[in-house]
Amino acid sequence: MIEKDFVTEGLKRTRIDEYLEGELERAGYGGMEIQVTPLGTMVVVYAERPGMVIGRGGKTVRSITQNLKTGYGLENPQVEVKEVDVPELNPKIMAHKIAAMLQRGMHFRRVAYTALRRIMGAGAQGVEVTISGKIRGSRSACAKFSDGYIKKCGEPSIRFVRHGFATVQLKPGVLGINVRIMPPDVVLPDKVEILAVEVEETVVENSVEVEATPDKIETVESVVEEIVEEAAEEAADIIEEIVEDVEEAVEEIADAIDEVSEGEKPEETTEEKEAEEEAPTEEAPKKEADESADQEAQVTEETTEKADKSE
Repeated sequence: MIEKDFVTEGLKRTRIDEYLEGELERAGYGGMEIQVTPLGTMVVVYAERPGMVIGRGGKTVRSITQNLKTGYGLENPQVEVKEVDVPELNPKIMAHKIAAMLQRGMHFRRVAYTALRRIMGAGAQGVEVTISGKIRGSRSACAKFSDGYIKKCGEPSIRFVRHGFATVQLKPGVLGINVRIMPPDVVLPDKVEILAVEVEETVVENSVEVEATPDKIETVESVVEEIVEEAAEEAADIIEEIVEDVEEAVEEIADAIDEVSEGEKPEETTEEKEAEEEAPTEEAPKKEADESADQEAQVTEETTEKADKSE
């Protein structure tokens, strides 16, 4: 019993979708959503040109609302129109555009590659365009054009990939256009992200391991900066003292040189005084020897004079 309800509800949605697609083909119909509320049934219509859906004075919206109520059994239907942000990422709109280009007589390959470039340029992860029917001759054929990365099977292909279908009547026969687009914001379940491992640095203080948190690192850096500043100040003071001492020594040397140049003898040192005192002691024996030699010479002269007189 429940299965029948699901089937009937699905058939109703499909019939409503086909009705809106036929009525709003020129407005760029991009799909619809049905939301059942206690006040009634909300039908959200997505279109490339919302003004054409609303009509002059809301005439088109009122007629669509009346048809949904009488022809499809919706209770108190309310139609809301929303504009499609990026038409190139809507498969229904792109399928109808491909059908319109084929209707104007363009080659199917050119049409398909043009649509691929527009869809991929809008940021889609992947796209597949299938054109089937009498495209080359009297026999039916199928041509597939794909670009990017797109899922073909499994749950991601049902949940994430958007599907659009359109038909076009040509002279050889009817062509069917299928467009499948994978939006850019889809995160696939097989995607793996490698996260960078954060390593906490440790600082050893007095053989005790301490976790290097940002606050502790800042305090250590501030202490190091203070120590460096104090050492620089002490070094500057020492250098100033050395410079002052050197300047004083230079001034003393300059004063001494000035005194010598003016003729003032410097005070005798103790060594020079001792040398002067010792010098006379060495000359005294020499004087005594000279005096004794003079006396002897006088005595010899006197003896010789006496001898001459006696003769």
